[in-house]
Amino acid sequence: MQTPISGIDVLLDNPPFWHNQNIALITNHAAKNKDGLPGRQALLQHQFNIQLLFSPEHGLQVNGADGAFIADGIDPLTQLPVISLYGKKLQPSADDLKGIDYLLFDIPDVGARFYTYLWTLSYALEASAAYQIPLIVADRPNPISGNISLSEGPMLDSSCASFIGRWPMPIRHSCTLGELANYFNQKMKLNAPLSVIKIANYHRNSFQNEWGLPFIPTSPAIQHFESALCYGGLAFLEATNISEGRSTPYAFTIAGAPWMDALAISKTFNQLSPNYVGTNTIEFIPTQGKFANQLCHGVQLKIIDKEKYQSVFTGLLLIKIIKDLHPIHFAWENYVTNVNPSGVKHLDKLLGIKNAESLFDLPLTKFLTAIAGLLNVENTWQHTIKPYLLY
Repeated sequence: MQTPISGIDVLLDNPPFWHNQNIALITNHAAKNKDGLPGRQALLQHQFNIQLLFSPEHGLQVNGADGAFIADGIDPLTQLPVISLYGKKLQPSADDLKGIDYLLFDIPDVGARFYTYLWTLSYALEASAAYQIPLIVADRPNPISGNISLSEGPMLDSSCASFIGRWPMPIRHSCTLGELANYFNQKMKLNAPLSVIKIANYHRNSFQNEWGLPFIPTSPAIQHFESALCYGGLAFLEATNISEGRSTPYAFTIAGAPWMDALAISKTFNQLSPNYVGTNTIEFIPTQGKFANQLCHGVQLKIIDKEKYQSVFTGLLLIKIIKDLHPIHFAWENYVTNVNPSGVKHLDKLLGIKNAESLFDLPLTKFLTAIAGLLNVENTWQHTIKPYLLY
């Protein structure tokens, strides 16, 4: 398989007429070119006239804690001013964009609706439309594949809209951000002057671990391919009192707590789960967050067949099993972030449906039937997104 060439490298190899115009770049340190250079540095070396940087959640350096307020600053690498789009505001203002001719967006994604870089892009689209400043998206491959048949719902209920899901789409979307930008520009009737720099040599059904490229951590907890692949399901643990493994090397591939009967959870899960995934038991000690410096007993997901793996189903099934086997210890929890200061209804926001916790009160058979209906969006999404697919 050929190695895909990200939009940023296509741009660097063929500098456009606007490269010497005043450009504001929305990016972070995970956005590298094919030589491993930060995109912003490579653009400057190629005489792109970058005047200003905007950063998403986790900040330009990709080291901010999940949901933490990110302040404005100066980029030590380029000495350019950095305006945070996960601090006092989420969208570039008219003042920020004064004298800017082009907005350029280059941030890698992990293929899940509630991963917030997509929604920073949505606000950039709105700013582009409002001020009629062209927005260029330097597209990047979807690390967990662009195979639409692997997409999983639920579709977002508009009453559950938030910064982790603003507009209608499934959780696992199987798209690139460039494709979603095209979709939302039309769907939400934004009329932004948008263009997408396409990825070269991209086979949309491929996964990141087939590209012959190192995995570059996209945020503090997504440190390797397996975390990206499992994130769409185990992120639901944020709404519980179970550790998802943040601050360990296994984040979003494990679930645990000091009180958990890991052997019973693993045995039950392995009996009920589809043949594309299993679990092993694991012990770990988080250094921060839930159960910091406490020994946790838990399970680690083992992906047997990534071509069939359904992350959302896997995560929901695992939580159901833990809740049923530990009815006294298990609890739903608020999840406080910069964009949800109260932290309430976090599971509703993640799943994108109202009263999501009540699903887990159903008997197992009814629970499985209910989530099968909610998650099966492949045909609907295929029909909806097909006109906007670029690859």
